[in-house]
Amino acid sequence: MPDSLKSVVCKFYDEYMKTTPKRLKVIDAYLFYVILTGVIQFGYCALVGTYPFNSFLSGFISCVGSFVLAACLRVQANPQNKSDFLSISPERAFGDFIFAHVILHLVVMNFIG
Repeated sequence: MPDSLKSVVCKFYDEYMKTTPKRLKVIDAYLFYVILTGVIQFGYCALVGTYPFNSFLSGFISCVGSFVLAACLRVQANPQNKSDFLSISPERAFGDFIFAHVILHLVVMNFIG
């Protein structure tokens, strides 16, 4: 059983490295970073406590919001989805991503209080 799982993971990794454009790999790395940051924040909160609860909530909501915005950017920037987003260029999708990130972080900074 572990050998078959290992072969599936190796095949998935090889296909990912061959067929995924660099632009999407960068977005995937950012998605991984945001997930890791959220997990670390949640783990810290579970181990140490939630004394400044607004700060924890702001940081965690920032991670979740950033992940959602980056996932939307990945869907729009993927060349395989070009037919679904005819009127949106990858540059415009990135601009929308940056604008939404600014709004998200203005709200998060306001909520930290």
